[in-house]
Amino acid sequence: MVADPATPGATPDPGTGDLERAILGSDPVLTAEEVAEVAGVTPDQFRRLWRSLGFPEFAPDEAGFVGADADAARLLLSVTGGDFVDFDVAVNLTRAVGQTMARLADWEVTALLQKVDELATLESENRIETAISLVSELNRPFEGLLIYAWRRHLAAAAARMEALRASEEDLHTVEVTVGFADIVGFTALSNTLTQERIGDLVELFEMRCTDVVATQRGRVIKSIGDSVLFVNDDPVKAYDTAEGIINVIGRDTRMPDVRVGLASGAVVQRLGDVFGPPVNLASRLTGVARRNRIIIDAMTAALLPTEEFETRRLPARPVRGFGLVEPVAVRRR
Repeated sequence: MVADPATPGATPDPGTGDLERAILGSDPVLTAEEVAEVAGVTPDQFRRLWRSLGFPEFAPDEAGFVGADADAARLLLSVTGGDFVDFDVAVNLTRAVGQTMARLADWEVTALLQKVDELATLESENRIETAISLVSELNRPFEGLLIYAWRRHLAAAAARMEALRASEEDLHTVEVTVGFADIVGFTALSNTLTQERIGDLVELFEMRCTDVVATQRGRVIKSIGDSVLFVNDDPVKAYDTAEGIINVIGRDTRMPDVRVGLASGAVVQRLGDVFGPPVNLASRLTGVARRNRIIIDAMTAALLPTEEFETRRLPARPVRGFGLVEPVAVRRR
């Protein structure tokens, strides 16, 4: 229980500065020029690194940095200049870290916000005080989890690259089936729901899709609110993923309907994303599919074993960016 600050000798309630201090470990006391000097980098190099992490620049004389910022810049500079990593590569990797951590931080805060409110009410504390307690309890184990997850995903990505190398393929281009799952009528639906319900719906949609994709040994590339983009090396497993998403979402009376489009072909892998005609076509095909149905392209239809699947060409129709396309309806025999 925090003492009343109006009482002589009372301790004032913690503020946002105390929460920032608990997370960063100290108060910001350094300017950008001072950080650069301590880190042994030029001010321009530090600004590039800071921007690549996704942070806005401070005014030249504003003390917005802590010692850990200088340590990070020094650490990154220590791995540049060799045969493997130059400064431009380091900035590119830093951008990947920044984008990933920004989304993770927002996700973490959103996930814990309700818990903070519950605990603050239960223990008669203010939110900042409760948040500080939660940070001190979770920081170390969560940091360990981050390192573990990064190593496991790094190992998986390296294994995929080695598989491409073994087959003498371009390491940045791979043949996959791309899937795009989309909530039907999400814009109209969101106008009828409370903000909390919209958030719960999107979170549940993404969680169920991710579980299905992982079960079928695919990868979620990204989620965009009411849609999820995934890939799988095996077109049959991609179909099973699409069918699984419809089963756990579209067939659940508590959830909205979904549509899934599948397209196969070569995609370029860069920056944790995939690019190419199959990606765009899979997205466009969701606009053709009926509720809780799967629509595929001709390439995917050719890859599915005929003894297991029944396909039916639909009338050609204009698809933005592709001209006239004959979508294919598919089902298991």
